[in-house]
Amino acid sequence: MAPRLDFSVLMGKESKRGGGTPVVVKMENPNYSLVEIDGPDAAFGPGDKSRGKNAKQVKWVLLLKAHRAVGCVAWLAGLFWALLGTIKKRLFFREGVTVATEKLGKGKLVLRVIRVFLVTSLVILGFEVAAYLKGWHYLEASAAAEYLHRIPMAAPNLLHMFYVAWLNFRADYIAPTIMGLSNFCVALFLVQSVDRLVLCVGCLWIKFRGIKPEIRGGDPFKSPDIEALDYKCPMVLVQIPMCNEREVYDQSISAVCQLDWPKDRILIQVLDDSSEEEIQWLIRGEVDKWRQKGVNIIYRHRLLRTGYKAGNLNSAMGCDYVKDYEFVAIFDADFQPNPDYLKLTVPHFKDNPELGLVQARWSFVNKDENLLTRLQNINLCFHFEVEQQVNGVFMNFFGFNGTAGVWRIKALEESGGWLERTTVEDMDIAVRAHLNGWKFIFLNDVKVLCELPESYEAYRKQQHRWHSGPMQLFRLCLPAIITSKIALWKKANLIFLFFLLRKLILPFYSFTLFCIILPLTMFVPEAELPLWVICYVPIVMSFMNIVPAPKSFPFIVPYLLFENTMSVTKFNAMVSGLFQLGSSYEWVVTKKAGRSSESDLLAAAERESKTSTIQPQLHRGSSESEIGQLSLLKEKAEAAPKPKKKVNKLYRKELALAFLLLTASVRSLLSAQGVHFYFLLFQGVTFLLVGLDLIGEQMS
Repeated sequence: MAPRLDFSVLMGKESKRGGGTPVVVKMENPNYSLVEIDGPDAAFGPGDKSRGKNAKQVKWVLLLKAHRAVGCVAWLAGLFWALLGTIKKRLFFREGVTVATEKLGKGKLVLRVIRVFLVTSLVILGFEVAAYLKGWHYLEASAAAEYLHRIPMAAPNLLHMFYVAWLNFRADYIAPTIMGLSNFCVALFLVQSVDRLVLCVGCLWIKFRGIKPEIRGGDPFKSPDIEALDYKCPMVLVQIPMCNEREVYDQSISAVCQLDWPKDRILIQVLDDSSEEEIQWLIRGEVDKWRQKGVNIIYRHRLLRTGYKAGNLNSAMGCDYVKDYEFVAIFDADFQPNPDYLKLTVPHFKDNPELGLVQARWSFVNKDENLLTRLQNINLCFHFEVEQQVNGVFMNFFGFNGTAGVWRIKALEESGGWLERTTVEDMDIAVRAHLNGWKFIFLNDVKVLCELPESYEAYRKQQHRWHSGPMQLFRLCLPAIITSKIALWKKANLIFLFFLLRKLILPFYSFTLFCIILPLTMFVPEAELPLWVICYVPIVMSFMNIVPAPKSFPFIVPYLLFENTMSVTKFNAMVSGLFQLGSSYEWVVTKKAGRSSESDLLAAAERESKTSTIQPQLHRGSSESEIGQLSLLKEKAEAAPKPKKKVNKLYRKELALAFLLLTASVRSLLSAQGVHFYFLLFQGVTFLLVGLDLIGEQMS
């Protein structure tokens, strides 16, 4: 049941548990004896009641109760005042904030819908509170109407008439509609839960049987076989696409240049799409530094920056020298592969001509930076440990993650190469390669360090792109999937599991069921959701999500609430991509902080000490114009004023839903809805914290 607003009952229960501190009261009148009170009601024991209650004892008990009540109210008032102060800072001290947070094209339609629900809920709550105060609080419309019609009234009561009409309309028209939609969402919820359960069972089976992708003929770098030792390393092209990556460009270039592979069998392409001239020269200087050390590395910058990352990769693959290479490894600007990365991935292609892609797992240097990165780590650990691994073992197909993977160049060319038609070029090429018969391998044991977005703004933009792009791709690829020559079960897997269930259904039911239908059921009790939908199944699903990251078990409740909160962004992105709205083509580079692990920092310091002596050689090897331009840019950067700190933003969709859920929690408190009240309260507070940008990195 929901909490009752009766402090005497609460304090009485607390005293019976022995939570109070014994109080010795000394009376001024010598006729009274000393009385030891363990709690507010301890003074009135069975023996004391026969001789009556002492007036001063009653006074002290009442004072003790009042003290506790005032303390509780003061704590709540302090919490409320602190929240108001935070809201004031967010509302009135936001200089320089642009409207970029709502630059989502026609995605504002979702905000309008939420506002309509919020206004309607507030109006209905007003009626419900008035009816509650008059004693008209009934859950069943028919019983309430029958009772209200029997109330004798001297004159017609307008509120009474409206309330009876609302009860009848609610039961006859609104409740069936909500029940139909909720049943549909619950069915989708159960289907998605079954899929999640099957994936977890598959992952446990892989762990139990010790299933791992094996290199045909043995690993040539570890096998003592003489023939294996004669293995000739193939020609490998390594690409690092980047765009204005000031914080991480040197880390990625440094890590890739230290890959353990014959120098005459590898070429590194730094594909710079930076629009800032200063960053271009900094990256060019880093490339020149490693070229002086004997690394086969080149710098490429496009004059026409079209097609985002896909256009950048496609332009690089058009170079004449690419035909001399057999494989291409791709690393985004914040990825730092270990030196043995190529030796662990490239041999899988040996004697396996059907293999088109080898994908490695991501590992995060800043997963414990704040609550936001911890919650992201839970999601991505499940994605790699369960989804990618199970699909790789049993399906030979999964979505390419866009980085930390090695492609057979022939597979890219036969599949049409990089296309600029969506913002998820990695998933696009993976689907087309799968339709052409190429197989994929996922290596869960090979990990590549990277960085998670630490601010909610960066994470929100990343998730918008990750959920709008697949819907664009689904529209474009559906005819090709249907007419392809692959097996029927592979077509069904692509359409129903890969796209519909995991990319469309999940954000749809999560937003509709927990953010819209559940608050509405508080105002339409005839359409109440069962407890297992609200509590039991989501908790079980959250437990399964956290299994790959066991250290994250203390964050299971924040994870569940935050995932429901993110459903607003994911649903909006899904709608934008499905209906080709303007925001579906928006690409924003995820902001990085340039985090490094301790081992990386030590290695960087050691490299810096070793390279300090060759710095003059670097300048002598560079042209005088480049050196002059670089020094000039450094002088300008030092003289330029420091940029203003970015400030946290407000997110109107999340704030509107926060007030909607909190309004519904008040209604559930009136009708004593039990678990519904607590879920709505905590979920509303979570939406409020996210809407005020109080999760993740605090910028100003």
